[in-house]
Amino acid sequence: MNKRLHWSLLMVFLLSPLFADNVVEEIVARVNNSIITNTELDKNKSQLKQEMEQQDPGNADKLYSEREKDLLRDMINQQLLLDRGKDLGITADTEVIKKLDEMRKQMNLDSMEALEKAAQSQGVSFEDFKQNMKNQIITQQVISKEIGSKMAISKEEVEKFYEEHKSDFEQPEQIRLSEILISTDPKTGSTEDAQKIVDSAEAKAKQLKDEIGKGASFEDVAKKSSEGPTATQGGDLGLFKRGTLAKELEDLTFAMKSGQVSDVIRTKQGWVLLKVTEHQVGGVPPLKDVEDK
Repeated sequence: MNKRLHWSLLMVFLLSPLFADNVVEEIVARVNNSIITNTELDKNKSQLKQEMEQQDPGNADKLYSEREKDLLRDMINQQLLLDRGKDLGITADTEVIKKLDEMRKQMNLDSMEALEKAAQSQGVSFEDFKQNMKNQIITQQVISKEIGSKMAISKEEVEKFYEEHKSDFEQPEQIRLSEILISTDPKTGSTEDAQKIVDSAEAKAKQLKDEIGKGASFEDVAKKSSEGPTATQGGDLGLFKRGTLAKELEDLTFAMKSGQVSDVIRTKQGWVLLKVTEHQVGGVPPLKDVEDK
């Protein structure tokens, strides 16, 4: 996960692999009092390959080849940042909990245990996931503190840093979604036929779609008529990267433009209208979008 993690002005020292009869791990780099092993490097290579396949399946091999050659350097830079974070007393524990809870809410999960199971079902180590998130937060805060402490940075320096570290600013394609849900769960005490409930809910969802098509605000309609848990927030579900939604929904929503509203969609919970409120293109954003960061 690349989100501006690396610090360009730090010195790095690569050591040749150390060999001895009792060495069970090959050391590929030493950073201050820490080491990077070949196993850790291979693990990061696997993660990078997965990210590239999710980001652009058709060009995954090419993207991986371009990024892989700088991977060890990036790992060293991150470790230097983590060491600096220790010096500054940055732990990021609170921030990790907040981000995990935000993710849990976005996925409509009841507990952290459910989030952990969801990660494991995708073949992801939850502990590794949390550690990666923590490392990213620490490195971002270190960069913010170190750069923020400078009295002034010239435009030329900003442009040079951006050009030399474009890969550090690369972001995945992602969308922000809002929903309007019309539930098909039988109301308490209702004796209405199940199919009639489904048909009635579909008709109401289509009616709301017509209202939005005639100019009604999606957010206002969601607050007034949605029966989903995000109704009070105007239906906002948060941001989703490729690979985090069910394939049918991903294919549908990632093909939509910002501001576009879907047709009614049948789900387990009922009939849903989805709006793409933001569609961030993957790749490296232009300098004007990141220079303040």
